Amino acid sequence: MTPALSLDNISCTFISKQDRSQRYTAVADTQLHIAPGEFVSVVGPTGCGKSTLLNVGAGLLEPSSGSVKVFGEPLRGINRRAGYMFQADALMPWRSAIDNVIAGLQFRGMDDTAAKALGEEWLVRVGLQGFGDRYPHQLSGGMRKRVALAQTLILDPDIILMDEPFSALDIQTRQLMENEVLELWNAKKKAVLFITHDLDEAISMSDRVIVLSAGPATHPIGEFIIDLPRPRDVAEIRMHPRFVELHAQIWSVLRDEVLKGYQQQNKAA
Repeated sequence: MTPALSLDNISCTFISKQDRSQRYTAVADTQLHIAPGEFVSVVGPTGCGKSTLLNVGAGLLEPSSGSVKVFGEPLRGINRRAGYMFQADALMPWRSAIDNVIAGLQFRGMDDTAAKALGEEWLVRVGLQGFGDRYPHQLSGGMRKRVALAQTLILDPDIILMDEPFSALDIQTRQLMENEVLELWNAKKKAVLFITHDLDEAISMSDRVIVLSAGPATHPIGEFIIDLPRPRDVAEIRMHPRFVELHAQIWSVLRDEVLKGYQQQNKAA
């Protein structure tokens, strides 16, 4: 099967504008393939380059070396087959919830009436029926995340890129949002690349978890198949004996890298 997203031998080196002799390699020689319909999470220490890989897959950042393919075709420019859900919601404060949800459809030229009808359907799907006329400042953090989720999924992307989208939420709202994402994903089975610091979140949601090394020059150092039954409730699955086994296995690889990252941050400070 042709991967939905292929990152082959990716390296990303950044050069200082003030002193071109100063270089920082964030990612080195990284391979990452995601199959259609597969939910893959990437975990690693803070600042190791997780978001850099996501930006490469989105076409927002061109790698220094290596190749990116989308369903077997070389990626040139923005990945038009991907939807990107950012860590901080990218809602436009001057637009209502419904107008934020349908913004991408309007930018693509869809008729306003048809776009709003589809937008209302998506507000219902994410539990925001009746809130379409509210502005972002009138919504809770969880509600804004639901709007951002609808804004991403309404475009029906073949690949969904998610950069720690629920990290700012309280634990109860976070688990509700995680279950909503799994329910929506299960309905259409799109390829998902999910970036998170939370190992519990990665295991409870994913088909596969990739562990990255501490930076600089981060690269995958572990890959784990998550053979937990689906459908899943993210709270209940954490009590499954296999979840506990997987957590111990992955943490044994991740622990030393987290310590390295912490030590590097202290040196930099």
